[in-house]
Amino acid sequence: MLSVLLAKLIATAVVVVGVSLAVGKLGPRLGGIIAGTPIVLGPGYFFMLRDHSTEFIQAAALSTLHALVATLLFSISFVVTAGRLSALASLGLATLCWVPAALLFSRVPGGVGGAVLMYLAILLLAEGIRRGLRLRQPVVVARSGWFDLALRGLLAGVLVSVATTLAVKSGPLLSGMLVGFPVGLFTIGWTLHERYGPDVARATVSMAQKGMLSLVAFGVVTAALVGHLPPMGVFLLALLASMGVSATLFLISQWRFRRALASRGGTLDS
Repeated sequence: MLSVLLAKLIATAVVVVGVSLAVGKLGPRLGGIIAGTPIVLGPGYFFMLRDHSTEFIQAAALSTLHALVATLLFSISFVVTAGRLSALASLGLATLCWVPAALLFSRVPGGVGGAVLMYLAILLLAEGIRRGLRLRQPVVVARSGWFDLALRGLLAGVLVSVATTLAVKSGPLLSGMLVGFPVGLFTIGWTLHERYGPDVARATVSMAQKGMLSLVAFGVVTAALVGHLPPMGVFLLALLASMGVSATLFLISQWRFRRALASRGGTLDS
């Protein structure tokens, strides 16, 4: 059992660190797309799809979608409080919001469709709060240091190994929730708050709210296709769907940026 836990922890940490490094090396276009990939959900469901039944995966995917709805509340809590509290205090409060919210949303009927509608509704709320706070865009290029990468990889590895090995004994609800915990937002919020201040951290976390739609796509495709295709076929299609949503969001943001720049009579380097 211990060897299995360690193998999954190390494998997940390698994936997380590798993707994070690639984001910084490939430039804003490809890096932005890759940053939206499910670097924690991916390894988690890779292991679960190999080892568990269709019914288990469907229930776990629905639990993950509910956890992603709770993650929006996590991000809202951090954005609202990080300007007045320390990084760890605001993240602790956000986590205290996430845990009961994930449990509560898991009891809401409606299946996958209901979870997606809940996500979209709270995303609108988050967007309204972001606009109301008038958060400024980050003015620094915040690159991850080795401490950030190691922390993110370690936390992700622990969550995935526990969720896919130990938590499965408690059923798919707990497994799906654990792999849906916002490891990325937690580490990004912490390190940016400490290194660049609350304004950069709040703006960055708020910008990630729409990007999480790529994770929603991963969960929806997994729930819809499991049992109809081979497990690795489900995994690959879910990953492609996630990357497609991330690429679409990135291209839309680029188009809006170019249009805004053109309306001001500016120029944009290619």
